[in-house]
Amino acid sequence: MKYISVLLFFVLFSCGNKETILLPKSNVTLIKEVQDYSPIYLFFKTKGKDTLLEVNRKNSISSTNWIFHIDKRLPLRLVVPEIIKLQAKKEGSAHKSETSENYFSYSDSIHKNLAFMSFTKIKYQLTNPKKGVPVYISKNGFQLQKLKSILGKITLGFDKNLSFGDYLQYKIAIQNLHLSNVSQDEFVY
Repeated sequence: MKYISVLLFFVLFSCGNKETILLPKSNVTLIKEVQDYSPIYLFFKTKGKDTLLEVNRKNSISSTNWIFHIDKRLPLRLVVPEIIKLQAKKEGSAHKSETSENYFSYSDSIHKNLAFMSFTKIKYQLTNPKKGVPVYISKNGFQLQKLKSILGKITLGFDKNLSFGDYLQYKIAIQNLHLSNVSQDEFVY
């Protein structure tokens, strides 16, 4: 794990390259370590009043696990289309390994380490959900404990303007509820 942190530090702060990523934070580690991985970086940029996303996937190898280092300030409306493209590219590769997975990275603020959350099985869609019990999560939040009382299949919908950092906080909290009725389809609209 120390090697991952050191490598990430050098990649993000290499001389001449002033790009940085503010990773989301949580107080829990879902996954501590990932082996055999390729890093993918989604950087936060601004041009005037516009928020832009810049992708660096130079070192992505489709037969490895992919770790997505995504700036927490980026809105889902920019992040999710890129994730969809990258997932499709990996899925369509002739060299893809059946055991390779996709992970989001974040910082565990309590244990002071880099942590990961798998999202390999998630299928993102940029539309309203048509089936299941829709649960819409926006900047105003949602009472997560209410999810436990829903009996049918829960379909998660997220506000397209929600920051990636807030999105990941909700995803970690939902995963910690250990619900078996949450759909693998997620909607961003």
